[in-house]
Amino acid sequence: MKTTWTLLASAIALLNGGMPPAQAADAWPSHPIRLIAPFPAGSSVDAAVRVITPRVADALGQFIVIDNRAGASGAIGAELGARATPDGYTLSGGTTSTHALAKALNPHLSYDPLRDFAPLTLIGHLPYIIAVHPAVAAASLQELIALARAKPGQIRYTTVGNASMARLGGELLSTLTGIRITPIAYKSSAQSVLDTIAGRIEMQFGTMAPVLPHVRSGTLRPLAVTGAARSPALPDVPTAIEAGIPDFEVTLWLGLFAPARTPHAIIERLHREFTAAIGTPQVRNALLAQGLQPQTTTPAEFSKLIAAEIDKWGRVARKANLKLE
Repeated sequence: MKTTWTLLASAIALLNGGMPPAQAADAWPSHPIRLIAPFPAGSSVDAAVRVITPRVADALGQFIVIDNRAGASGAIGAELGARATPDGYTLSGGTTSTHALAKALNPHLSYDPLRDFAPLTLIGHLPYIIAVHPAVAAASLQELIALARAKPGQIRYTTVGNASMARLGGELLSTLTGIRITPIAYKSSAQSVLDTIAGRIEMQFGTMAPVLPHVRSGTLRPLAVTGAARSPALPDVPTAIEAGIPDFEVTLWLGLFAPARTPHAIIERLHREFTAAIGTPQVRNALLAQGLQPQTTTPAEFSKLIAAEIDKWGRVARKANLKLE
């Protein structure tokens, strides 16, 4: 009789929308998983997850398909991730821009970075590179600042929108040095690099993945990195702090998320497989080669980081008088 009632309960659960949660978690994953990258192919998030996911896919026994959904400084892809069915088959990447800065700058944001997501783990931290076209008459960051003072508003730098860390970094640089530089928004860092290489834009405030190849080839001149320490990918390039701008530190963190209300057993499995993959020497070295400094966290630690970052960048944005249009 007990077995009969158990089978009957399972049948009712199936008729009401699927297998019971415990059974669903046990059967997961039974088909490929989608991972939304909220920036275009070639972006730092895209490059990082394409290094990590093959090992996770092998461990799970299912393909992980990268779905690039760019736009609105990552907010379009982030909202898709937030609104996805919480069944473990749609994950998303995120950054300081999508999960901290967007919230700090926009009280009407269409998703809540804390309420609408289940954090899986941090991937790592990524400093920016301040680089210029070789024709720009600046061989150091201080020379660029002097040039910007002599030509107010004429030095243009690239961003991927008002809610991007590049825009915030440019505003912070202006605030700390008293210069006026002009932001030019692009849909992606990869696109903005092309215009900087061509000499149509003077200054690239870019993440490592799209900028590093051009620094190494000599088509862009690096002046500084924006982390607390020099990047292992560019050990000869000083930090902005070393270049004489105290308190100028701007880094982008990258992380992985599931939608809120995803079963706990699935969250635990995803956290375990992703952190294991990031911890392998092959993946770690590949991420370091992209300029990323790998670091994993527990879901709880990652949630606390996001809350702290929303508060931190909200204060910085207000001080820099940065507002969304």
